Amino acid sequence: MMSRFLLPILVFAIMIPIFIIGLGRNKSELPSPLISAPAPTFALPSLQDANVTVGSDNYNGKVALVNVWATWCAACRTEHAYLMELAGRGDIPIFGLNWRDQRKPALNWLKQLGDPYFVTAYDQDGRVGIDWGVYGAPETFLIGADGTVLFKYISPMTEQVWQEEFLPRIRAAEVGGG
Repeated sequence: MMSRFLLPILVFAIMIPIFIIGLGRNKSELPSPLISAPAPTFALPSLQDANVTVGSDNYNGKVALVNVWATWCAACRTEHAYLMELAGRGDIPIFGLNWRDQRKPALNWLKQLGDPYFVTAYDQDGRVGIDWGVYGAPETFLIGADGTVLFKYISPMTEQVWQEEFLPRIRAAEVGGG
């Protein structure tokens, strides 16, 4: 009878450290099997023109950002002004992946808020997002000139994130040719 009560206590005692470790992790630093691997190739219709194909070929040979966004994503709206600022600097091309969204609201979004993207692929059914391991939006991938995924960031982009997480990696990629 005593073991009947000890088993739940033992299980709970084992789970406490797991919860503590999980709570202490930075949610924007979820591991990705894509890091240091070739970025998934894709070809999708352009958000702006369904007859134009946009894909991984658009950023081949360039250090670039791929930003996953959607109009239903409140955090994407939060980050949009910063993406506009970043695009205005012209330091790095930003490629958009409009994910699991509707075309008309997405086009209206870019018309109203501005378009920071070099081009935007339209992933209506989310299949390309699955290939990229997208958990939700926004997510931003740093792609090396050789097509390797150098970094994945989950959460809205900010100046602090740009300075601390992206710029050092971009500089290393430019020096190392990655």
